[in-house]
Amino acid sequence: MEESVEDFPPTVFKGTYGHRIDGKGRLPVPAVFRRALGDGASVVVTQLDQCLAAYPRAEWEKLEAQLAALPAFSKPVKALTRALASRAADCALDVQGRILVPGPLRAAAGLQGDVVIIGVLNRFEIWAPATWKGFLAESERLLDDVSFDLEWPPPPGGTLSTAEVTPVTTRRPQAKPKR
Repeated sequence: MEESVEDFPPTVFKGTYGHRIDGKGRLPVPAVFRRALGDGASVVVTQLDQCLAAYPRAEWEKLEAQLAALPAFSKPVKALTRALASRAADCALDVQGRILVPGPLRAAAGLQGDVVIIGVLNRFEIWAPATWKGFLAESERLLDDVSFDLEWPPPPGGTLSTAEVTPVTTRRPQAKPKR
């Protein structure tokens, strides 16, 4: 039986790693991410919010297909496509497992010296440490303000749509069982 690309599970990036960009802009990719990427790998790096996002080639191609499927003359679609694609750069891993992050992308994300690399499922992100710390603090405040009433496990045959996730703001804590 012949295997197709669809037979392989998607690459999943997770975890948080501290690394250092050298003076030439070379960034070591965490070993666990290199293994997930495979031999001769490259990533597409683009600016995303306050960081850089590095997509494996297959994930970038999926993103391109999603963007191409959106209404081509929509102003927000054009803006998003322009922003992501115009700042994107192909970055191959060298024999030491590093990528060369272009200077304009490093400058846009405020990256120099120490960086934080985080896995975000289908991509990994590269953050300046102070920016990452600020993002985490803000995220914690947001998570404290909101809880979600999710059906778990998901219904048969699929994933939850955004329509099935309903925010709950008036939830009362359950009483602890008496022992």
